[in-house]
Amino acid sequence: MKVLVPVKRVIDYNVKARVKPDQSGVDLANVKMSMNPFDEISVEEAVRLKEAGTATEIVVVSIGPQQAQETLRTALAMGADRGILIKTDTMPEPLAIAKLLKAVVDEESPELVILGKQAIDDDSNQTGQMLGALLDWPQGTFASKVEIADGKANVTREVDGGLQTVALDMPAIVTTDLRLNEPRYASLPNIMKAKKKPIDMKEIGDYGVDVSPRLTVVKVTEPPVREAGEKVEDVDALISKLKAKGAI
Repeated sequence: MKVLVPVKRVIDYNVKARVKPDQSGVDLANVKMSMNPFDEISVEEAVRLKEAGTATEIVVVSIGPQQAQETLRTALAMGADRGILIKTDTMPEPLAIAKLLKAVVDEESPELVILGKQAIDDDSNQTGQMLGALLDWPQGTFASKVEIADGKANVTREVDGGLQTVALDMPAIVTTDLRLNEPRYASLPNIMKAKKKPIDMKEIGDYGVDVSPRLTVVKVTEPPVREAGEKVEDVDALISKLKAKGAI
């Protein structure tokens, strides 16, 4: 079974994002970048499937600038077999990403696509669902457990009311949630081996996909500064404070 894992290069989750002075977006100059945390979980799950003998090949794909090679190398060091980089200096919107991934799926013919439920930079949470619709494949989103057996993917999903398990006919789409697994750290020998693993360089034009933006960013601003909390002596004082602030 071939598994395709899309990965995205984002601002490292430990870094505080800064808004550009003209409020046109987030300042990425001299900022540490890394793999999207949810995508790390996707790569880890694919590697575990391979270690269990369920998957035979793991292909990672990234859409972004030349520097996204580093993200792919991280995935290769974790255990993926080869990578595909679709180069672009602008970040396409989720629908364009889904269309590009569909083109990659048509070319690679994987039986399973595992991707993070969302990227921590835009928090769109759309690409996996859009890809499932474009491919007309069943999808299991927000996965906290994945089991492959008898040509089906049994996916336990985290929903508002608890857990829901769905059985998906293969090929299928799975988007990962935080509790699916704990991603491994790449060892030094595996990092060295990853340097020799192949990465195919592609252009958006190679797939004939229209990635023209459909959205316009009006303004990006910092979130409002939270006020410090106050301690109160008793419930009556709490109610008085809430009434004074118009909360009740």
